[in-house]
Amino acid sequence: MEVIAGAQLLRFIAAFILVMSLMGGLALIMKRINARMPAAGGRKKRLQIMEILPLDGRRKAILLRRDDREHLVILGANGETLVESDIESKQDKDNVETLKDAA
Repeated sequence: MEVIAGAQLLRFIAAFILVMSLMGGLALIMKRINARMPAAGGRKKRLQIMEILPLDGRRKAILLRRDDREHLVILGANGETLVESDIESKQDKDNVETLKDAA
């Protein structure tokens, strides 16, 4: 069994760091590209997370939007609680008011 010389060991470590850096950079690029891609088949996404508000260290209030309705959910260590459902979206109200003003 051969002993690796200092220069060879340094070269190996440098190559390893370079390869790992390239893999990390490629992963970041792929993540950004994937975030910009539309849903499969060009369909519009029906479910969106509109807002997240941390309540304390273990619970979060999340405002979800599905189609044209919003739902307020609290997520915690013990599960989830639906606080309010079928909330009319503020964005939809603004659109209706704009259409009324234009008419």
